[in-house]
Amino acid sequence: MATQVDYYEVLEISRTSSAEEIKKSYRRLAMQYHPDRNPGDAAAEAKFKEINQAYDVLKDEQKRAAYDRFGHSAFEGGGGGPGGFDFSGFGGGGLGDIFEQMFGDMMGRRGGQARSGNDIQTQVEITLEEAFSGVKKDVRVITRVACESCHGTGSGDGEAGVQTCPSCHGAGKVRAQQGFFIVERPCPTCHGAGKIVKDPCKTCHGEGTVERERTIAVQVPAGVEDGTRIRLTGEGEAGGNGVPPGDLYVHVAVAEHSLFQRDGANIYCRVPLRMAQAALGTEIEVPVIDGSRTKVKIPPGTQTGAHFRLRGKGFSVLRSSARGDMYIQVTVETPQNLTKRQRELLEEFETEAGEDVKHSPEHTGFFRRVRDFFEGTE
Repeated sequence: MATQVDYYEVLEISRTSSAEEIKKSYRRLAMQYHPDRNPGDAAAEAKFKEINQAYDVLKDEQKRAAYDRFGHSAFEGGGGGPGGFDFSGFGGGGLGDIFEQMFGDMMGRRGGQARSGNDIQTQVEITLEEAFSGVKKDVRVITRVACESCHGTGSGDGEAGVQTCPSCHGAGKVRAQQGFFIVERPCPTCHGAGKIVKDPCKTCHGEGTVERERTIAVQVPAGVEDGTRIRLTGEGEAGGNGVPPGDLYVHVAVAEHSLFQRDGANIYCRVPLRMAQAALGTEIEVPVIDGSRTKVKIPPGTQTGAHFRLRGKGFSVLRSSARGDMYIQVTVETPQNLTKRQRELLEEFETEAGEDVKHSPEHTGFFRRVRDFFEGTE
C-alpha cells in the first residue's frame, strides 16, 4: 500500500497553525507548483494536486478535526475508526460517506458512490487592476473528460452495450442491515453507476473517461477579494457511464500592487511630500485605481501621517455599482545632499524659528514634557 503523506507536511505547516497561516502557505505552494509555471513537469503537477488535496481538508474546520483524530481513514475506505469500528462496512467511503449514506436522502441528495465526477481545484493569479474591473482568464487543468471513443459510455459497443444493473435495477445503491440500522451503500455490482458494461471500451477500459488537459475560461467578477473561491458547475472531472461531471473550484490570488494597498472596498496610497511642499501647502496629482488621475489640495503645515479622503475613488464592490473611498497617506521627506546655500537657508530658518511654538508645535510640546518629566523625578 502506498505511503500517505501527512497533510500538514504537504502544506509545510504545524498542527497548531491558524486558518490564516494554512491559507498563506497554500497560496505560496500553489503558486510555486502551478502547472502554468512548470509546463511539462509531471512531478510539479503531482505536487500541485497533493497540495490542493491537503488544503481541501485542512481549510475546513470539521474535516480538519476529523483528520486530526482519525487521519486519512476519516476520508478513505478500509481504515479503522474510533474504538476499532471499521468504516469500510459503509461502502468504503470513509467517515464523510457514513453521514452521506445515513442522512443523504433526508437532505435531498442521491445515494451511491458515483453521484457525480470528482471536483477539481486550481488557482488563478490576477492584478489589482483586474480585480477592480473584473477579467476573463483562461486556466489550464489536468482532468478526466468523457472518452471520445465510447462517448463516455465505457462500452465498446456504445449505448447498445450498456445495460441496467440487475442487482440494483439501475438505482446505483442497495440496502443492507447494520445492527439496528438499514444502511444504503453503493451497489457492489455496478459500483454505484446503475449500469454495467459487457464489452469495455479499449481506450478507457470501461471507465468512460480519460485524462486530458483542458483550457477553461473563468470570468472573475469586479470587486473580487484575494482568496475568493469561484465555483464552475460541471467543469470538474467527468463521471463516466452517464454520471454527471463534478465542479471546478478556482482560487483567486490577487497580486500586490506597487502603488495601492487595498482594505475591503477602500484603497490607500502613500504619497511623499518635500518639506517645503508640506510647510507651504501645495496641490498634487495622484493616480486612481480606475486609471484616471485626480488632484488633492495639501494645506500649509501638513505633517507626516496626515490622511486625505477621496470619496468614491476606492475599490469596486462585488455585485454592486458602488465604490469605496481612496485615502492619501502623506509622508514628509527630509532633504538630503544639501548644497552649501541650502544649508545656509535652513540654518537661517532654524535660528529665526528658535523655540517659537508656532513653527514646530509638536517638537516644542514634546521637549517641554521631557523637561517636566525629569524635573518631576528629581
